[in-house]
Amino acid sequence: MDFFWLIVVLLLSFIELITVDLVTIWFIASGLVALLLSFFDIAFPIQFGTFVILGLVLLVTTRKYLQKMLKKNRYKTNLDRVVDMEGIVTEKITKNNPGEVKVDGKCWTAIANKTIDKGKTVKIIKIEGVKLIVEEV
Repeated sequence: MDFFWLIVVLLLSFIELITVDLVTIWFIASGLVALLLSFFDIAFPIQFGTFVILGLVLLVTTRKYLQKMLKKNRYKTNLDRVVDMEGIVTEKITKNNPGEVKVDGKCWTAIANKTIDKGKTVKIIKIEGVKLIVEEV
């Protein structure tokens, strides 16, 4: 069974390299533990049970923490930067017709759930495509 667990670990490592999304890394660790158990001639059902249970426990207990650590240094792009900023309406926005908002020195097409007159201050809620979703402040 040594070769079986070695193949499983290598296959899961290859999948992790392709996805780069922390999908199989916990099962790689549990596969290594199962490989270690196979060196001591432990029965296969115990090896397999250890592989599954340890993989799930590691997944549940550490995934959120590890993802939070990896996303710590995420920088906002030019688009993300304007979200939560305030801008000035330069062309009237109605529910059915987009208007224009100037924010951070740039003019954007903007839409809102209600009419917002020219000159009003708005807050950028989110970006959908190339349009800002805004609400009046």
